[in-house]
Amino acid sequence: MNHRRHPHGEHTDWCARDHRCGHDGHRSPSMVVDLPGQARAVLTRIRTAGGHDQAEIRVRVALADADPAARRQLAVLLADLNDLITRVSSARHPRPRHHRPAA
Repeated sequence: MNHRRHPHGEHTDWCARDHRCGHDGHRSPSMVVDLPGQARAVLTRIRTAGGHDQAEIRVRVALADADPAARRQLAVLLADLNDLITRVSSARHPRPRHHRPAA
């Protein structure tokens, strides 16, 4: 049996260790959130070839049949997505804990 070392180092404990783990880095098995008829989200954790951890998220949301309503839904989706990314990015760097002097 031919065992080849992955070109981007050892597999992580969360790596799928199969075809998803390719030339561009390591990828986890996908996690799926499905709300039938409404939305589906697929999240995959990635470690890039440069060693950076990332989340890849694909979201599919049912839109209204009427264009004005669909546009409003898209505007809300984009605004909420912007808020979500901002919150996640700020959580990346924990706030320093303030040391309170003893009384």
